[in-house]
Amino acid sequence: MNLVESFAEFKAGKNIDRPTMVRVLEDVFRTLIRKKYGSDDNFDVIVNTQSGDLEMWRVREIVSDGEVTDEQSQISISEALSIDEDYEIGEECYEQLELEFFGRRSIQAARQTLISRIMELEKDEVFKRYSDRIGEIIVGEVGQVLKREFLIVDDVTGNELIMPKTETIRGDFFRKGEMVRGVIKAVEMRNNNPVVIMSRTDTVFLEKLMEQEVPEIEDGLIVIKKIVRIPGDRAKVAVESYDDRIDPVGACVGMKGSRIHGIVRELKNENIDIVNYTQNETLFIQRSLTPAKVTSIKLNGETMRASVFLAADQVSLAIGKGGSNIKLASKLCGYEIDVFRDTAGQEEYEDVDLDEFSDEIESWIIDALKNIGCDSAKSVLDLSKEELLRRTDLEEETINNVLKILESEFDED
Repeated sequence: MNLVESFAEFKAGKNIDRPTMVRVLEDVFRTLIRKKYGSDDNFDVIVNTQSGDLEMWRVREIVSDGEVTDEQSQISISEALSIDEDYEIGEECYEQLELEFFGRRSIQAARQTLISRIMELEKDEVFKRYSDRIGEIIVGEVGQVLKREFLIVDDVTGNELIMPKTETIRGDFFRKGEMVRGVIKAVEMRNNNPVVIMSRTDTVFLEKLMEQEVPEIEDGLIVIKKIVRIPGDRAKVAVESYDDRIDPVGACVGMKGSRIHGIVRELKNENIDIVNYTQNETLFIQRSLTPAKVTSIKLNGETMRASVFLAADQVSLAIGKGGSNIKLASKLCGYEIDVFRDTAGQEEYEDVDLDEFSDEIESWIIDALKNIGCDSAKSVLDLSKEELLRRTDLEEETINNVLKILESEFDED
């Protein structure tokens, strides 16, 4: 019986090596033998790994007629001679069993068992293969666009992967047939089926893209210490060089930005800041806030807060669009950063206590401002609207009203 042809419809395309396939086949047919004879101790199952041919042999010792004490392991000489007339007492009798001998029902049951075992093996193989590749970049073709996810066909194995739309970058619009890159984020079993999840928002994706573009990272001369991202918007990467002759930032950016530009395009123009890592916390915070230029920094190690003072024209740069720059800087250095305008050297103007505005600003709003250290009009106006929104729980409309009232006070003056 040629098994390659018989089981072609479910074997085709299965990523199972032939030795494993042979072991499964042998096990299934030994089960068939045990059901028929109660034991498979005196049977040989041979599967030809090249042709797929199956042979089953029953092996018994030849004894004189009437001396058979164990029908499983012994056969009488007269019965043996009916199989082959050259047999003699004391020899082993090899009797070949045909598959049809087991009956149609048994064969059909064995076939279903075999199909089930092969499918389980394939699932285990897919789960193991992709579990070992978590964190690797993978290239695939968009096979289907669904409401909440893309189905991606692995360009190498042909397996179907899932990329949830929550794992895509803002600005990612893929059509069926397009090629897409991402990292393997996780492998899960859902309803006994392996599900491979791809991601383009994971920080590992940016890390692997940099490894591909910067040979010094792949060679271990430059180490990525930490990456923080707002996918599709901004990212900050702290790098360190183990070779004093190599400028890690320059190597990552490349000549005229040649290395970083490819990554930026892949990430839909995500703004990537590369900064030198240092254990000097003050200096690292200063670098983390790039492109803003910091005037001075005060650290509170107990509360892990940093008060950063900047010139008025640098505050908006430090905060960034929608607060993105300061959020990422805080994550990168591990400090909660509070930004203040540096008023040193500026023309002084008379300040007014916040309580003086109690007839125009409700007391609970004044209390909220005092809770972040603002007890005067000047101290509130020294902060940007974005900073006030971030540090208080006040709504934007409330903040706008407060700023309007305080600004009008000094405009009148």
